[in-house]
Amino acid sequence: MIRTTERRATHAYRLFQVEVRRAVRLGPSFVRVTFTGPELDAFADNGFDQRIKVVFPLPGRTLDELAWGTDWHERWRALPERERPALRTYTVRAVRPASAEVDVEFVVHGDSATASRWAAAAAPGDRVGLVGPDARYPGEHRGVGFRPPSGTSTVLLAGDETAVPAVVNILERLPSGMRGVALLEVPHRDDVRPVVAPAGVTVTWLARHGAAHGSLLIPAVSEAAARRPVLRVGRDNVIAHESDGTAPIWEVPDPSAAVPTGTFTWLAGEAGVVTTLRRRLVGQLGVDPSTVAFMGYWRRGANAV
Repeated sequence: MIRTTERRATHAYRLFQVEVRRAVRLGPSFVRVTFTGPELDAFADNGFDQRIKVVFPLPGRTLDELAWGTDWHERWRALPERERPALRTYTVRAVRPASAEVDVEFVVHGDSATASRWAAAAAPGDRVGLVGPDARYPGEHRGVGFRPPSGTSTVLLAGDETAVPAVVNILERLPSGMRGVALLEVPHRDDVRPVVAPAGVTVTWLARHGAAHGSLLIPAVSEAAARRPVLRVGRDNVIAHESDGTAPIWEVPDPSAAVPTGTFTWLAGEAGVVTTLRRRLVGQLGVDPSTVAFMGYWRRGANAV
């Protein structure tokens, strides 16, 4: 029999049919769901903050109307809007091709949002779709925002609860000699967990306990960034998507063209908080944007995850 990974792929991403193997509550705000499926041995392990999409069937429906594979998006778009399964973007937490498993951590915050409601009740056998990178594809998959330029020796990582899985994954993959700071704002003190990180990287958890999003993260990031060297140069080397009031801010620098400061900053979370941080770091502190990845994972008041 030919293993899945032995067949060449022509698309960087595909839709994998998966089901829940187990779901583990990590704290008041997090559930780690382990998915399994017949072709997950071909799910690429790109590490860091690899983005994927989770496809949730409508209540009382299955995903059988979608073709599993590379033409999933065309089939999804062809459906009437009211019949389209919900798509939500997440970060891969772990990939284990040998056991055909992929872990995704979900933020749970009540039952008013599709993904939160689903994750809180996830049980073995529940089926969803994962749109993820195909390991058989010979080219670049993309979808990774943590791309520090060569020579980076110091990092500043920061985000709210939606960025925690990405930051934890990044920390685990950093070189042992890396130095820096990781700042994680979460809803509750009980959301704090042990993290594997290089000895030179300080990890600080900021528990809001009902305070507003960003109320702890913004001053903490500002203070950490103020200790960086200030370089006032151009923005020509940034892949930018500025917020127009509806879409989140999204700027990922080109690592081959970034200014070689030795420091790389990665910021993700609620779009309004990220926008505030961008203005403060770039506009007030003079941090060069070609050394910073700014990513609005979600927007307050928009469709919740």
